[in-house]
Amino acid sequence: MRQRAVPALLITLLVVLQAQLWFGRGSLPNVAQLRSDLVQQNARNELARQTNSQMEAEVRDLVDGLEMVEEKARMELGMVKTNEIFVQYSRPGAVK
Repeated sequence: MRQRAVPALLITLLVVLQAQLWFGRGSLPNVAQLRSDLVQQNARNELARQTNSQMEAEVRDLVDGLEMVEEKARMELGMVKTNEIFVQYSRPGAVK
C-alpha cells in the first residue's frame, strides 16, 4: 500500500504544479497578458514624454519670447516696471 502512495502523491503534486503553471496567478497566459500590457503602457508613456517635451519647449519659447519683448521695450521705449527706479547715466564726452 505504501509503495503505491508515493507515486500517487508525486503525480498529484505534478498535476498541482502544472495547474499552477497554466491557470494560477503566475501562469503563462497571465504573464503573456502582463507583458502585452507592459508594452502598451510603455508606448503610452513614450507618447506622454514626447507631449511633455513639446509643451516644455513651447513654455520655454513663450518665456524667452516675453523676455525679448521686455528687453526691447526697456531699451527702445524706456519701459519701467512697477516699483522700479529708472536711472540713466551718460559717459563723459559721449556725443548724442
